This record gives sequence, C-alpha cells and structure tokens, in this order.
Amino acid sequence: MTDDVRGALLQQIKDKAVVHGKVTLSSGIEADYYVDLRRITLDGTAAPLVGEIMLDLTAALEYDAVGGLTLGADPIADAMLHASHARGTRSVPLDAFVVRKAAKAHGMQRRVEGPDIKGRRVLIVEDTTTTGGSPLTAVEAAREAGAEVVAVATIVDRATGAGEKIKNETGVPYLFAYSKDELGLS
Repeated sequence: MTDDVRGALLQQIKDKAVVHGKVTLSSGIEADYYVDLRRITLDGTAAPLVGEIMLDLTAALEYDAVGGLTLGADPIADAMLHASHARGTRSVPLDAFVVRKAAKAHGMQRRVEGPDIKGRRVLIVEDTTTTGGSPLTAVEAAREAGAEVVAVATIVDRATGAGEKIKNETGVPYLFAYSKDELGLS
C-alpha cells in the first residue's frame, strides 16, 4: 500500500466523511460522531483511492469476487473491480456482487445479485464496521449461495469489538484499512 494513496484517502475521509454531533447508528447505538463513508465511496476523487487501498489491504488473499450487504458495500466492490481491471495484474477479472437484505419476491428471487458466486472464493466488504451485523449477514448469504468466504474487509473500524465477533462467528480473517484513532476519533 503506497503511503501517498493511503494518506490521500485518509485526508479525504477526515475532510468529507467525519460528521461530529449526536447520531444513532444503524445498530441502534448512539454516538458522538458519524463516519459517512458514502461521501467517500461515491465521490469521484476518493472512490478510486478506495479501490486501490482495499486491493492493497487484501493483496495477500486469493479471491475472485467481492461484495457485501447493499448499500454500503456496493460502491466499494465497484471501486475494487475497476481498480483491479486498471492494474491488469489478475489472470481472471475480479467480479463484484450485491447481497440484498432479503431475496426478491419476483424475477429470479435471488438474494445475491451479479455474477454467480457458487463455488467461488469471495471477499466481503463494508464501509464502516461498528457491530459487525452487516458483514455477518453478507457472509451468511454468500455461504448460502455456495461461495467460500475468505475474509471480511472494511474501510474504517470503529473499534467496538466487531472484528473479534466477525472472526469468532465466521472463522475468517477481519481486516480494516483505518482505525478510528487514525481519524482522530479515539
């Protein structure tokens, strides 16, 4: 991971995504700040950096598809797919997939959308991890779809014990690019 790209994304997160004030997180926990990473993962300057950083973070892993619970994981998986293609270092292109909160009631009634992940090694991603609920749901759905989950990776870890919970409940490694301390939120 190049320090320049890592530092540039960190600055983007600090400048654009950290919001101070009382908020209720999706987990129901009340916090004094919110890290709104959609302001980064959907930003034309920052999103390409996300793809680079997450590919570097997971470089030691072997996987051929990346995704997670919609909405937070979608732009991360997309950024990684595009960064991987731009690097041109893979023998097989990296695919992305989307995990719905529930299967569709119409059409093909799939819970995991995109290229089929059955029999494939996949990486689950998330933007900010607080309780671990979203990646746990995504791991379960990917396994039900027949995938082998190799790890869970997140951009920002809020250091609430979710990483240990994910490792204990799934048996896969948990990786993160930035800690809340690096964001000045300790």
